[in-house]
Amino acid sequence: MAACNEKNNKQAVNPCGTGSSEATNKPPCCSPRRSAGSGPIDENVPGFLGWLTTPAGKVPRICWKLTLADHLGACKARWAIKRMSYFVPAGLYAIGNPAPDDPVVVTANYKMSFDIVRNVLGGRNVWLLVLETYGINVWCAAGKGTFGTKELVRRIEATGLAQVVAHRRLILPILGAPGVAAHQVIQQTGFSVSYATIRAEDLPEYLDNGMKTTPAMQELTFSLRERLVLIPVEVVLVLKTLCIWGALLFLAATLLSGIYAGVTALAALTGAVLTGVALTPILLPWIPGRSFSVKGALAGLAWSTIFYLFANGTHWSPATTIAAFLALPAISAFYALNFTGCTNFTSRSGVKKEMRLGIPIMSCAFIAGLLILVAGRFL
Repeated sequence: MAACNEKNNKQAVNPCGTGSSEATNKPPCCSPRRSAGSGPIDENVPGFLGWLTTPAGKVPRICWKLTLADHLGACKARWAIKRMSYFVPAGLYAIGNPAPDDPVVVTANYKMSFDIVRNVLGGRNVWLLVLETYGINVWCAAGKGTFGTKELVRRIEATGLAQVVAHRRLILPILGAPGVAAHQVIQQTGFSVSYATIRAEDLPEYLDNGMKTTPAMQELTFSLRERLVLIPVEVVLVLKTLCIWGALLFLAATLLSGIYAGVTALAALTGAVLTGVALTPILLPWIPGRSFSVKGALAGLAWSTIFYLFANGTHWSPATTIAAFLALPAISAFYALNFTGCTNFTSRSGVKKEMRLGIPIMSCAFIAGLLILVAGRFL
């Protein structure tokens, strides 16, 4: 394999993987309004080394080594900085110097997915087929339909993949299976679909193992580290709401009972939100119960108790105490319930059921807490 600082700029840029129907393809609701997939691949694509000539045209060769800019970009995306524009052009890429008999790995055009896959495939000759998912990762895109049969078929045709490779086998991530009907892909393109692994890190072993999936490659984990990397973006997403409601609560409490009450109320609210957003995910396996809202409520109850002790709650009025132990766990439960969208052991129907049961209870507890607080202040 050539060194990663090798470049070949003598050949003209040739757009790759751009279909005419792509521009009118409607993105999912939570993705950016436009994506890089509707434009050509050029020398500015991350890791660009040069162009590889194929019967279907020129394909960009990319380096598997990640740069500091790649790592910083991933870090920013984890903190929701330009997260909705973190994508690469869809199309066909070459890692190393692949030949017609070398494997074709399929991934999404979310740049973090793109970077992880190309990095783990370093030192190999592999074709990388990147689908237009509007900057959404494979798992979420499969659920939204953008990492799906229609896009896979379109991308195979748009890149002329049948002219590039001699075989007819595609390697897809297992988490992309919900969006792809393998039988339709082979009917429409002649390419068979093999679901390789859950984690990209297992791809080298999969390829070395004769493209056979072991039980360990099918095991879906949700370790502490995997939970921790999801928390920053969740924290950032609630900051705006927390600032608005925190300011209103601080102002109201200060006007009614003084600055100390305002600071105390703001601290209580902030702690309850962070308990639901961060502490509950961290302690997820150890908090009793299966329901996320129950786990969040229990963590919120613990926070209420700790806050009561450290904020000299023995001097609070009965109404304030009751209101705190009703409203704060409800807030934590609500934000813990939001984390269901980040986990790998919840289902869409299960989440809907939990929302139907949990949200009315949380709302009642929160409203009851406010009414008791107001009643205790004025009655």
